[in-house]
Amino acid sequence: MKRLSGGCQCGRVRYTAEVEPGEAYACHCGMCRKATGGAWGAYINVTMDSIKWQGKPDWHQSSAIAHRAFCSHCGTPLGFAYLEDMTHVDLTIGSFDEPEHFRPVRNLSVEGMLPAWTDVSHLPGQRTEENPDVVRRWREAGVEPAR
Repeated sequence: MKRLSGGCQCGRVRYTAEVEPGEAYACHCGMCRKATGGAWGAYINVTMDSIKWQGKPDWHQSSAIAHRAFCSHCGTPLGFAYLEDMTHVDLTIGSFDEPEHFRPVRNLSVEGMLPAWTDVSHLPGQRTEENPDVVRRWREAGVEPAR
């Protein structure tokens, strides 16, 4: 187990959690796609009592069986929990400060997979600093490009 930190984009909600990095998963259901804005949701399941919150997340009941944690100030999705089980929460991998610690071990709701988005590693890539328009916008804002 590792204690890792994360939070929302604006910093209003922060957390540390005890996690087992080898237990991450991708969920391809329509609810997770909508909630995260991505082709799938990436999560790690943790016990609620292992999370130490600094600034409380807001919760929205997203379906008849689950509710989702998010920051109401910046909109960052932080995770979800089943309504019947408030002892666990599935935190979004993207909300961790160091998401590179995680490796997915399974896919859930595979009937919802979007085949064109399953593996994009073969597509041409561009680093942030190689995109002059993005770099210019960051510098005009007075900061170095975010990673």
